[in-house]
Amino acid sequence: MAKRRFTVTAALPYSNGVLHVGHIAGCYLPADIFVRYLRSRGDEVLFICGSDDHGVPLLLAARQEGKLPREVADFYRAQQKRDYDGLGIRFDIYSGTAAAEVHTEISQRFFLKLLENGHLEKRTSEQLYDPEARMFLPDRYVEGICHHCGTGGARGDQCEACGRLIEPTELLQPRSVITGATPELRETVHWFFRLPEFEGRLREWIRGKDDWRPMVKNFSLGLLEQGLPFRSITRDLDWGIPVPLEDDPDAKGKVLYVWFDAPIGYVSFTEQWCREQGGEPGEYERWWKDPDCKIIHFIGEDNVIFHVLTWPAMLMAEGTFQLPENVPANCFLNIQFPGEDETKISKSRGTAIWINDYLEQYEADPLRYYLTMIAPERQRTAFKFEDLIRRNNEELVAALGNFVHRNMTFTHRYFAGAVPPCAAPTEQDRAQLAMAAGLPDRVSALLEGYRFKEALQEVMAAARESNRYFDYRQPWVLRKEDKAACGTVINVCLNTIKTLAVVMGPFLPFAADKVAAMLSATPQEMAWDAAAGLLPEGRALGDPEILFEKLEGPAPDDAAAGVPHERSAGD
Repeated sequence: MAKRRFTVTAALPYSNGVLHVGHIAGCYLPADIFVRYLRSRGDEVLFICGSDDHGVPLLLAARQEGKLPREVADFYRAQQKRDYDGLGIRFDIYSGTAAAEVHTEISQRFFLKLLENGHLEKRTSEQLYDPEARMFLPDRYVEGICHHCGTGGARGDQCEACGRLIEPTELLQPRSVITGATPELRETVHWFFRLPEFEGRLREWIRGKDDWRPMVKNFSLGLLEQGLPFRSITRDLDWGIPVPLEDDPDAKGKVLYVWFDAPIGYVSFTEQWCREQGGEPGEYERWWKDPDCKIIHFIGEDNVIFHVLTWPAMLMAEGTFQLPENVPANCFLNIQFPGEDETKISKSRGTAIWINDYLEQYEADPLRYYLTMIAPERQRTAFKFEDLIRRNNEELVAALGNFVHRNMTFTHRYFAGAVPPCAAPTEQDRAQLAMAAGLPDRVSALLEGYRFKEALQEVMAAARESNRYFDYRQPWVLRKEDKAACGTVINVCLNTIKTLAVVMGPFLPFAADKVAAMLSATPQEMAWDAAAGLLPEGRALGDPEILFEKLEGPAPDDAAAGVPHERSAGD
């Protein structure tokens, strides 16, 4: 297979809280699956993520906890990293916009380049000000009635009901999310990005993406038809990247707006990683400016506007970066507890299952499996803990785990724990080997199309088919009647297990590692292009191990009862 190069990013989570299952299903798990697949295939991949540390969310969290913003960011970033590690989500670097020293440098350089290219405009305008909090309100900290569709609860950047962009000053009955006060209009000076100038280029670029998910493509084109507004890229705050215009008195006390500096974090984290590897300054360009490197942004549906419209427009305005090859976005994952209606995952209402709580009681692979099988790739779906238990027990344990365990124990019991010869295979034996041999290509085609749910379904269908083959050939009977034929069946099954282990690796990495150890397989044998390669006859196998335990019990901790589960930097 030809070796390719990818820069893969996952959306930056705010470093003001811990992660829940909705975060993982949204973009982090599919991104990890894709990266693991690419690496197994032999492609060169850089997997980038980190926390979004600037803006009002951090200020509010710090105020509530009596901490400095940096302390809060450092605490939650470390907790998020532990959660990702516990789930087997392996970034090359997990940094933060307040943790990467180079981030300020690159963000300010980006701002100055856009200014130099004539794509920024300084304006005096009226913005909403909270007289009780004594601060201008960023868009999402104003709530009111959408001036487009009349729906209440709309935030000052976008209406979730109609999807249209909002000017916060046009919200009806606005109120501050911070204090509940009615905001006032006050004059302030800010720099605005001339986003409408890129509507034509964005439209042409998006229309050419025939392989994008319909939700991403159609939603973005719909917003372009409505027209894009000028977007402020600075804010009146004391926490963030300072506007780099020391000679302009209007820049005093201004920072770059968080939506502007956050995606630049992908670039600055790449540069940080390059320097940590001993590279020279500027080596990030190999991952961001080389047309031979494909850039893939994994996001949730609430980030489509920023990653398909504003961020690509910023890249166009800067002029030297490659545009993303694809932006696979998942829809929101809702949650449903027993006896209750389906609802949004919400920290404030306690309707969430937190990753750190889950990992204290259960293994990672069942959650990875379930979130992939219910992935909201095209529409919103709901997490149900009792359904996770059922699918683990009826699918992972009963199908995949059962096929591996029954063959490994049979081999150790009747073939001294070594791979038996494949002597005189029957038509059924050859058909089973052919089915397994074709599995990597079938799964690969689905993964290349970002159809992760279908790809895992293909793996599980092969596991069920393999169990049917085992039952049909009845090696427990053949053992007594024809030991050579029995050995052939077990040989076929062991080689099928090897193929299954490779193709399930991106989805269930912990289980795949267990199987590799049981098969005494080398890393080269577990590569994607070697998935259908046969195990050497006579190889001594490792001890059998149960892949998946049956699960019982309620959802982790107090989430099932709907009790808010708060964390603080002092916990």
